[in-house]
Amino acid sequence: MLKVILWCLAIYMLYRFIFGLVIPVSRTASQIKQKMTEMQQQQAQQQQEYARQQTQSAPKSGPTTSAKRDDYLDFEEIK
Repeated sequence: MLKVILWCLAIYMLYRFIFGLVIPVSRTASQIKQKMTEMQQQQAQQQQEYARQQTQSAPKSGPTTSAKRDDYLDFEEIK
């Protein structure tokens, strides 16, 4: 009789351990992993959009450098 009660108690404790700790921890770990991948994807998209905006809004350096050369006056030293 004592053996049966101990087996029942052991099975109950194992049941509580599995469904009270192991399964919730594994679910939480998988949810955290999923959220991390989503955040990484969002960050990559934001970086791509930022890079695209930077290339589109960057001024073209060709005409500005030629205009600066035209404004330059030769310096002559006076003795």
